[in-house]
Amino acid sequence: MTRRKGVVAASLLALPLSGCNGVLNPQGPIGEAQKLILIDSTVIMLAIVVPVIVATAGFAWWFRASNPRAFYWPDWAFSGHLELIVWAIPALVVTFLGGIAWFGSHALDPFRPIPSQARPINVDVVALDWKWLFIYPEEGVATVNQLEIPVGAPIHFRLTSSGVMNAFFVPQLGSMIYTMAGMISQLHLEADRPGEFLGLSSQFSGEGFPTMMFKVKAVSTGDYAKWIADVQAAGSPLDRTVYAELVKPSMAVPPRTFAPVERGLFDVIIDQTVRPRAVAAANSAWAWCGPKNSSREGL
Repeated sequence: MTRRKGVVAASLLALPLSGCNGVLNPQGPIGEAQKLILIDSTVIMLAIVVPVIVATAGFAWWFRASNPRAFYWPDWAFSGHLELIVWAIPALVVTFLGGIAWFGSHALDPFRPIPSQARPINVDVVALDWKWLFIYPEEGVATVNQLEIPVGAPIHFRLTSSGVMNAFFVPQLGSMIYTMAGMISQLHLEADRPGEFLGLSSQFSGEGFPTMMFKVKAVSTGDYAKWIADVQAAGSPLDRTVYAELVKPSMAVPPRTFAPVERGLFDVIIDQTVRPRAVAAANSAWAWCGPKNSSREGL
């Protein structure tokens, strides 16, 4: 029991630090914009929450049984001024919050490129069971559970899944987005400063979900070019055969690099996830329509 109390106390003490490596400590323009939306929304909500809390405590204290000055109106029924206050303040809060959500969501559209003079880096992402595959199509390299990016350069992600739906999320860079088989999502992120950031799946996907994490390393342009060259020189090839082994479920997979990568492998992966679904749909349609049409022709 004492140990359990100690764990609870430590968790409560660590709670204020929970945002130090998350959305409240952004390391890029998208994360900064999302943090601003969170702060603005909180301030607007506090504009009604704090007065309500104060008013509740004030009313409870003033209308206490021991206060002879507290008045009582048993015949009171309606007040237009009070109704105006009660409805106007929440309406203004909802309007402001709705405006922030509307303009903020459009400004941070994941499909919208980040304005920058630097050349964007294209990365294709495949959510596997239970690991992440990152393909750099222009550089001809790929990694598992490791994402290396240059500081100050926009990163354009194309994302999909080999099967189960997942959610790609780097809290300090911003914008979580889902990955689904047979579909391509897009996301644009950028790191403002060097560092290592945690990446994860925020969508439960089975037994290996707790280990489905990866490291994001933001490095200088020179270090990024050197890393690409090192991977190209020392990596092992990644083609359809290797991918067929890689796609098998596995947990706590250490980082791994590949080079060269078969050209168009990401499109092949999309095709592999679409075709079985299309064939299954066609077979299902035949199962429902075939016998019925045959019976009608027999009649």
